[in-house]
Amino acid sequence: ITAFQTLVHLVKGNMGTGILGLPLAVKNAGILMGPLSLLAMGFTACHCMHILVRCAQHFCHRFNKPFMDYGDTVMHGLEASPSAWLRTHAHWGRNIVSFFLIVTQMGFCCVYIVFLADNLKQIVEAVNGTTNSCHYNETVILTPTMDSRLYMISFLPFLVLLVLIRNLRVLTVFSMLANISMLVSLIIITQYIVQEIPDPSQVPLIASWKTYPLFFGTAVFSFESIGVVLPLENKMKDARRFPAILSLGMSIVTALYIGIGSLGYLRFGDDIKASITLNLPNCWLYQSVKLLYIIGILCTYALQFYVPAEIIIPFATSQVSKRWALPLDFSIRLAMVCLTGTLAILIPRLDLVLSLVGSVSSSAL
Repeated sequence: ITAFQTLVHLVKGNMGTGILGLPLAVKNAGILMGPLSLLAMGFTACHCMHILVRCAQHFCHRFNKPFMDYGDTVMHGLEASPSAWLRTHAHWGRNIVSFFLIVTQMGFCCVYIVFLADNLKQIVEAVNGTTNSCHYNETVILTPTMDSRLYMISFLPFLVLLVLIRNLRVLTVFSMLANISMLVSLIIITQYIVQEIPDPSQVPLIASWKTYPLFFGTAVFSFESIGVVLPLENKMKDARRFPAILSLGMSIVTALYIGIGSLGYLRFGDDIKASITLNLPNCWLYQSVKLLYIIGILCTYALQFYVPAEIIIPFATSQVSKRWALPLDFSIRLAMVCLTGTLAILIPRLDLVLSLVGSVSSSAL
């Protein structure tokens, strides 16, 4: 792939539901502390990615291999350690990376299910009061519908069908669809929040230290593309240009995060919800934003699911005869979707799930 395509993929690797949760995250840190922390975390994430790329290139030259994945790089790094204990337990490095990749990606899938349910529930409940005019935002009397957890269950059959697609080339079509729908949504959201921003002196510069960990978890969750860095570098025509592309891509992502997070919080203040889409006025233009994001997240679920499936399923099918390989493959996929659905139902608070996944597995990676 070209340098420009690499840049697009890198930016997309960071753009998911995390960016929509950043205005609430900035509220938890404060209007000064939030953006400064995002800048520091963006710099740290970019620095870690550069270290990973340099190590992978070093071991590729040393072992004469064309490509090195995240787990292999960590394993060889431990093998080259001055500590004898680390050298003898080097294979643990690969296993730990695989474990946290599975936890992170499955965590993303849980977040996506909660996000899908919250947004669809709001669209359905407000459908009777939805108007064509977006200039005035009347208080809409919502029509109560079923519990959000029942919405989560209703999404599971569609998700099962999506994850049965095992060909990455077919999934690329869904990725393209997700990219377009999310980009259009973000443009519409941004033009709405910049229209009328209240007096910024009303919001605190630094929030309570008790809520800062919630900010940290959501922010780390948003900067989660370290898993795609090495595959992208491997696919580049001219890999020598990758460090420059990486720095540029992470700069764009950090600037977007600071912009959306700060402006979203300034626009809605203490009323900001777990996803900024839930704050949009009740007219068809902004309801379509939620629908577009629902389509985008549905498509992205299958892509995020692909990573843990590629780690777990080959290992499991290698333990059985060829006759049972395909039924076992499908059974594991079904079980993994049901697991993400169950976890989402148990913690139906989007902001808490975001923070939990980010602070535990994303920071570990």
